[in-house]
Amino acid sequence: MSIGYLSLVLHAHLPFVRHPEHEDFLEEDWLYEAITETYLPLLEMMDGLSRDGIYWRLTMSMTPPLCAMLRDELLQNRYIRTLDRLLELCGKEIVRTKYDPPQQALAYYYQELFSRRKHQFCDIYHRDLVGAFRRHQDAGNLEIITCGATHGYLPLMQEHPQAIRAQIQIAKDYYWECFDRAPRGIWLPECAYFPGLESFLREAEIRWFVLDTHALLHSKPGAQCGPYAPVFTPEGPAAFARDTESGHQVWSAQQGYPGDVWYREFYRDLGYDLPLDYIKPYIQPNGERKFTGMKYHRITGKSDWKEWYQPHIARERAAEHAGNFLFNRVKQIEHLAAHLPQKPIVLSPYDAELFGHWWYEGPQFLDFFFRKCACDQQIISTITPSEYLRDHPTLQIVEPCASSWGANGYYEVWLGPSNHWIYPHLHRAADEMIRLANRYRHNTDPLIERGMKQLARELLLAQSSDWAFIMKTGTTVPYAVKRTKDHLLRFQRLAQQLDSGQIDEGFLHLLESRDNIFPHVHWRHYL
Repeated sequence: MSIGYLSLVLHAHLPFVRHPEHEDFLEEDWLYEAITETYLPLLEMMDGLSRDGIYWRLTMSMTPPLCAMLRDELLQNRYIRTLDRLLELCGKEIVRTKYDPPQQALAYYYQELFSRRKHQFCDIYHRDLVGAFRRHQDAGNLEIITCGATHGYLPLMQEHPQAIRAQIQIAKDYYWECFDRAPRGIWLPECAYFPGLESFLREAEIRWFVLDTHALLHSKPGAQCGPYAPVFTPEGPAAFARDTESGHQVWSAQQGYPGDVWYREFYRDLGYDLPLDYIKPYIQPNGERKFTGMKYHRITGKSDWKEWYQPHIARERAAEHAGNFLFNRVKQIEHLAAHLPQKPIVLSPYDAELFGHWWYEGPQFLDFFFRKCACDQQIISTITPSEYLRDHPTLQIVEPCASSWGANGYYEVWLGPSNHWIYPHLHRAADEMIRLANRYRHNTDPLIERGMKQLARELLLAQSSDWAFIMKTGTTVPYAVKRTKDHLLRFQRLAQQLDSGQIDEGFLHLLESRDNIFPHVHWRHYL
């Protein structure tokens, strides 16, 4: 009989990136890399655990933009094309490295890996990764939760409650479409909370959400169990807080597991290591270099000199780290159980893409952890938040404080000198959306209905918190700025046409074919 619980929560999210107007588009690689390195390995792990009769519980948000991209036929076809190119590169690499056994072994390793990923994607899951994850939810091992419709930063929409409501209700609608049930939990975009947000969750019948630690440490009144038990908010939905100790062990590249010298080096890639004339067919069409996903080096140390990656040793390190993580959680739970009035729960949320993409061995770590947790101890059990609420229906009622999981814990990552300019435009667009929704609330004209649906899509896509985050972090800033401006300009032009009652059907069709998220979007949520 366990004396406490561990709830692992993976936040699987990517912004909606789909560019049918280009044959190749760099930012679409974000999805293809995540499928190869994160989503397929996680499914492989889940399949293996279930096949071997291992008890496991995992919670995973699958955001609406991610689900929309995974279900998109164009992107599915382009992913297969990407794998075919990589397999072609592997064949060339096997020939190029024939006199260098360590490198050739890695070339063969990637050839087997990409062949297996293509077999999984095409033959095992039949391109339907959303359906593959859904089957694990239906089996009771995985709980899939939703997010804001386009990961919009909800605290900065308080001026327009209808916009907050639409982000949540449209996400709920799309969850029904993907998973044939209602979501029980939600990952608030960026874990960003403001007091009163739970009223929108209650309206959507969402039972719980995740907060950063300090949201409960500074709650009113104070949370009696700190972050180690959920609380009910004044409007009803329960709040679970992030555990910082378990997070630091995994998140930190300096002090956490991902920085181990035997793990694969993320920043060394054949796309940058090999001569341009050789690698050119596998990078950007204009000749600019990019990651291919073939990485031959391990972290080694802090210098630029890197040794060859050895997958079998890295796998052994992942097993050792999983054992250490379990040991630390057992000690943590034993300590908490001795001081708290109820069984503690340690909630450990992470970006899903950390496992496999940033930390290549991450899915192996999770696989070893679940197996060790089920077979090597009886102190803790893995659990989903919904299961915990089912077994612990009586909780303290508190009001959490405003918070996020961004730097310094509040809103400054998404509202600062680099990105504050977007919000007057987003507020103005929300005003227009609400006004037009009320004007056409009784509309029966099919063309206006299409126009209102697309208007909602353009606003939702402009509201994605990813664009403000990228502007702050300085990665692909021109793309984030362009996406924000493009959606706002499309919104404005379409709103003018709806105002005049003269919709350019050709323009509307172009937007529908390009920004095709949420085919059945219910724009009346803005009323």
